[in-house]
Amino acid sequence: MYLRLLLALFPVLAAMADAHAQGVAPPLVPAPALRWEGAEQLVLFDIAHAGKRLVAVGEMGVVVLSDDDGKTFRQARSVPVDGSLNAVCFVDEKRGWAVGHWGLILATQDGGETWVQQRVDTAVDQPLFSVVFRDASEGWAVGLWSIVLHTSDGGQHWETQKVAPPKGAKKADRNLFKVFLDRSGTLYVAAEQGNVLRSRDGGATWDYLYTGYAGSFWTGLAASDGTLFVGGLRGNLYRSTDNGKTWTVVPTGTKSSITALIEVSGKLVGVGLDGLAFSGALADKEYASEQLSGRAALTAVTAGAAGQWVMSSKSGIVLRQ
Repeated sequence: MYLRLLLALFPVLAAMADAHAQGVAPPLVPAPALRWEGAEQLVLFDIAHAGKRLVAVGEMGVVVLSDDDGKTFRQARSVPVDGSLNAVCFVDEKRGWAVGHWGLILATQDGGETWVQQRVDTAVDQPLFSVVFRDASEGWAVGLWSIVLHTSDGGQHWETQKVAPPKGAKKADRNLFKVFLDRSGTLYVAAEQGNVLRSRDGGATWDYLYTGYAGSFWTGLAASDGTLFVGGLRGNLYRSTDNGKTWTVVPTGTKSSITALIEVSGKLVGVGLDGLAFSGALADKEYASEQLSGRAALTAVTAGAAGQWVMSSKSGIVLRQ
């Protein structure tokens, strides 16, 4: 099952079912995120660096911050909306964006302490699953049913970029799970049905790169040496060394789904469901996976200053030395 998709959609589906039973349309009125004791142990979907600070985001608008390399976390001072946040990114120690439920986009200018709403659409719940910025001005967010949003002014204005249907289809209706950039500025999106989308013109037009796989890719990475990786359902990991023209399977020795990939000191690091973790050189022909104790459903990973892995999960923050 698509863990992130189901968790993102569950609140709106439940509201729709209740409305159908009562014969009325429920008003969706976002409210400020609540304060929680132990917020770092709630469901968290993503984690990123804001300079030396760690910022993690998750359900009900929760944002938690760590200034001691992941040892302790505290909740952000102000988040204006309680919709679930699926992804977060920063361009420096101060400026960042988070996206999620209701097509929500939030921005911060103070390292995640306080956030402002840049976009929300409660009329049509089209969750955003991923966000990336090239610099402090230009960024993209992607999500359900092939939605791609673009800004060239730091998020003051967001415009929809049209995605053409894939070959043989009448409409573009793929779920877009992870958007990322390579060194040249080319955009890639890991998507459903074994698709990877690529744009060389800032999202104005998109190509479909067919990997040979039929399942969903939940995550992707453009490594420093130009290698592309995408990973997803049932431990499937694919690599391309020619900008996406051809792809090869990289065995991981697991059937647990991969949710996040990062590069650390020239090595690939991956995490996933059931406590899945693996790492190795970028060019390794295969990766030996392991299951971390507790088998938490890991959703994202970043590297701490001391070399440990700091991970977000369905059970909150998880550390691995």
